[in-house]
Amino acid sequence: MSDRRPKFSALRLVRDLATLDQALYEAVTVTRTPTLDTALRRLSAAADHSKLSFAVAAGLALRGGRGRRAAVLGVAAVGVASATANLAGKRLVRRPRPHRAEDSPFPGRHVPMPDSASFPSGHTASAVAFAAAVGPALPAAAVPLGLLACAVGYSRVHTGVHYPGDVVAGALLGTGSAALVLSLASRADV
Repeated sequence: MSDRRPKFSALRLVRDLATLDQALYEAVTVTRTPTLDTALRRLSAAADHSKLSFAVAAGLALRGGRGRRAAVLGVAAVGVASATANLAGKRLVRRPRPHRAEDSPFPGRHVPMPDSASFPSGHTASAVAFAAAVGPALPAAAVPLGLLACAVGYSRVHTGVHYPGDVVAGALLGTGSAALVLSLASRADV
């Protein structure tokens, strides 16, 4: 009796994940959400160049003490995540951005399409890095910043500039960047 179960194949797995990624992206692009469109477009733009994280960091730094330490850790994590995503990740993977059809059902939700590669999402990497580095230093900020980072990640799919897989990879990169910064800071007793 022969075993008819398909054997594991890394190539098939990657193909299946790419198919799922495309399907999730398309499901978001055809779902009517007029109330969210403007808010997510604005959130996505506010996260450009980590402006949102830097604004929060400035507010935390003005508090002094633990707030200042949290701000420094958050900004350092953003630097690591941004450099890794934009200088390494996007150049190595070179995944094209999602295609937006000219007859898109909801063109009002779109933000300008960046020229850089799609993978990983730098916006998500930076937002998650900031939240994950600030959270341990300032626990009261962990949940709000974590939710904000999730919203930034989703906004990048909703506005048509990233696939969900790009966002997941960005979140993993951001988490790793924060872990690196926190580890280095604990060793240096910062």
